[in-house]
Amino acid sequence: MQLDKLVTFHKALADPTRIRILAVLANGPLHGQALAGKMGVTAPTITHHMAKLREAGAVYERRDKNTIYFYLHEANMKRQSQAILDLLAKAKDESVDEFQDDISVAEQRRESMAQEALQVIRSFITPDGKLKQIPAQRKKKLFVFEHMVRGLERGRKYQEKEINEYIKTFHEDFATIRREFVMNQYMYRENGIYELNPEELWAKP
Repeated sequence: MQLDKLVTFHKALADPTRIRILAVLANGPLHGQALAGKMGVTAPTITHHMAKLREAGAVYERRDKNTIYFYLHEANMKRQSQAILDLLAKAKDESVDEFQDDISVAEQRRESMAQEALQVIRSFITPDGKLKQIPAQRKKKLFVFEHMVRGLERGRKYQEKEINEYIKTFHEDFATIRREFVMNQYMYRENGIYELNPEELWAKP
C-alpha cells in the first residue's frame, strides 16, 4: 500500500467524531440526517466527516431512491489496519535509507506543490493584493481561489453582500468568483448565507 494512502487512512481516524461515526455505523447503515441526529451535529458537519472517511476507505455509500445510506467498510478497514503492520514488517528487511526515501518522496511532492502555488500567486496577484485576471487553467485558478478564501473567518456566517464586498477587494467580477467558491466547495451556501467549509472539502489542484 502506498504511504500516502496509509497516512490518509490514519489521519481520517484521528478524530473522536469520526471514531464515533464508525461505531454507530457498526450497528448498521444510516443516512446523513439520521447520523446527524444521533451524533448531535449539523448535516454539513456529517458531510465533512463522511468525505474524509470515504476518502480513507473506511465507509462506502449506496443510494436508495433519493436517499444515500452510509455503510461501514469492514473489509477495507481490516486491510488498511493490517497495512501498517505490513509496512513495519517490510521495514525490517530494508535499510533505513530505503525506508526514509519513501517518506522523502511524499514530502518533496508536497513542497513542490507549495512552491508552484506561490509562483502562481505572484503571477496573478499584484503587490497590493489585486487579482489581475481569473486564471483560465483550473489548477492555477484553484491556487488563486484558495489564497483568497484564506482571508475569510472560519465559523463566521456571511451575508451574500458581505462576500461580494470581500471579493471586490480582489476583483470586480464578484458574481463569477462567488459561484466558484461554492462550486469548488470552499464555501457552503444556504438561504443566502455563506460559510467556509472545512479545508478538507476544498477542491484541490
